[in-house]
Amino acid sequence: MTEFHISSATQPLRGVIRVPADKSISHRAAILSALANGDTRIDNFLPSETTRATVNCLRALGAEIEQTNATTLVVHGRGLRALREPGDVLFCAGSGTTMRLLAGVCAGQDFLSILDGTPALRRRPMARVAEPLRAMGAAILTRNGGLPPLTIRGGALRGIEYTLPVASAQVKSAILLAGLYADTPTTVHEPSPSRDHTERMLKACGADIELQIANCKTQINPISKLKSPISITIPSDFSSAAFFIVAALLVARSELRIESVGVNLTRTGLLDALARMGARIKIENARDESGEPASDVIVQAAELRATQVGGDEVPRMIDEFPIFAVAATQARGETVVRDAAELHVKESDRIGALTQELRKMGAQIEERGDGLVIAGPTPLRGAHVDAHNDHRLAMSLAVAGLVARGETVIDGWDCVADSFPNFEATLGQIR
Repeated sequence: MTEFHISSATQPLRGVIRVPADKSISHRAAILSALANGDTRIDNFLPSETTRATVNCLRALGAEIEQTNATTLVVHGRGLRALREPGDVLFCAGSGTTMRLLAGVCAGQDFLSILDGTPALRRRPMARVAEPLRAMGAAILTRNGGLPPLTIRGGALRGIEYTLPVASAQVKSAILLAGLYADTPTTVHEPSPSRDHTERMLKACGADIELQIANCKTQINPISKLKSPISITIPSDFSSAAFFIVAALLVARSELRIESVGVNLTRTGLLDALARMGARIKIENARDESGEPASDVIVQAAELRATQVGGDEVPRMIDEFPIFAVAATQARGETVVRDAAELHVKESDRIGALTQELRKMGAQIEERGDGLVIAGPTPLRGAHVDAHNDHRLAMSLAVAGLVARGETVIDGWDCVADSFPNFEATLGQIR
């Protein structure tokens, strides 16, 4: 386990940077390219611990995937029904995305699959994905009422109409992927919109998919094959850009341009929340990258005021709450987060872990069952903190360290490799 030492920023953060590729899209590009007929070239693929887990699992299932350089894959897809029974457990590392999406794929296969992962992944709830897949006809065993490993005996599936109790792109995606193998249409209802990368990519692959965005309803119809998208270029990850967006807002006189960031509206709830707080953020050079909207994001330092976040906005910024909490410690007034109980079951208990670690730095933060209350602006002080094996918490604490007095030491820094292996180098470009 490694430590990361960071001290107060004594100069403005300035420059032009590019953050790593979108993790969510990288997972989905690899999976759907493996299920399609034909070759697909994936450029700007994220080389992280979690995406490597997805690629390794797909190879174990018989997919032929070449890595031509650090960020380029060529996937030789042989079709929906060309996968084979793995000879060993499919190790998903610490990736909930890998486990949940591949559960949907494996549910449609006429063989046995076992999906397992790290101790941290073994604590994450999988009943939410097992339940609808069982309703479709797959036999799934879990541990202790819904925890990994997942043992899946797939085969002939039937279409279902299913309402998610909580908006979840991962669970929705698992059901849609299983729906490719069902005998009748499969319909998913969500209580509020979640990220739609799977739907966009399925459409690009020729899937028969119908979206009713206003009603949060998605239907996928059975299909005999998917076509290869031939070429996919993955935009930079908004969730990774978020750390530098907030850092530039908080460090006096800073100005940053972050290039080619994915700005899919199902992912950019943080921008809306920060705008209410008085952030100075501009979006420029809008374009389309393989069916996903991308833009350059320009950020200037600003004094922030408190806001409230809840309801439909929560799924649109579910991965950004750790860095949002850091921003809230420097905002004038009381910031309230509600309707975010899902944060208890991410890579860490993000509500509990944020409260514990930011308090060490002097933050006035209160944990609630479904969220947080944060008072500010509060001068932070350097402290010895713990990442809780959570990459987003680790990088959020690093940003807090930039505005804290003295040195901050973050234990467990190696988890940052899950999504942003070159975080330190990128930070070094602008300090």
